[in-house]
Amino acid sequence: MSSIKVSPSLLQGRDHQLAGITDTLVDKGFAIIPGFLTLEESRNLATECLNLRDQGEFHLAGVGRGEMLEVRPEIRSDEIRWLARNDCGPLQAEYLDLMTSYQQTLNCELFLGLVEFECFCAVYPQGSFYQRHIDQFRGVEQRTITAITYLNENWRESDGGQLRIFLNEETQETLEVLPEAGTFVTFLSADFWHEVLPAERDRLSITGWFKTRPIGEVFPLQ
Repeated sequence: MSSIKVSPSLLQGRDHQLAGITDTLVDKGFAIIPGFLTLEESRNLATECLNLRDQGEFHLAGVGRGEMLEVRPEIRSDEIRWLARNDCGPLQAEYLDLMTSYQQTLNCELFLGLVEFECFCAVYPQGSFYQRHIDQFRGVEQRTITAITYLNENWRESDGGQLRIFLNEETQETLEVLPEAGTFVTFLSADFWHEVLPAERDRLSITGWFKTRPIGEVFPLQ
């Protein structure tokens, strides 16, 4: 098991940066921020995630939801471990705090009514991929904003594993993002199809979604 070096809080000095990300999201529908986390922050988060994997806490990811959830390695072949505040390491808890701050910024600036952030650590072993898909389930429109942070030090183009975002369905214009440590990608979940190209070495990220309340949910009277 690897050790983790203590570093300043991930929240320190992020407010202006989060506001800038929100501005870019409004303008383009997506934002790609290299260096969102420092190399040390990325390295420590990666260590914490991989320690959990070493403990056997990752499992093969599935496709679909609820009773329709099934493992389909011909569609996606990554391994994941869901994170929750009562079931994660201290650095992962700081990351969740950082995403809470981003959620508050999104709500203040865009009035999105986001109420929840769900996320998991994802490892794509060598040769793994995720075919073209969209993050919002059909008929369930809670996932509103996707947020991905990459934790792969010294990643090169030849290592593969790029996130390919389809910018225009008619022209098939795409954008490919190298999953380099510290890079943050966020986009409107319902607007962008995307895929993960096959990785030539283990590829690590924290992937999540900001969600709204289910349609028709009733607020209790106080």
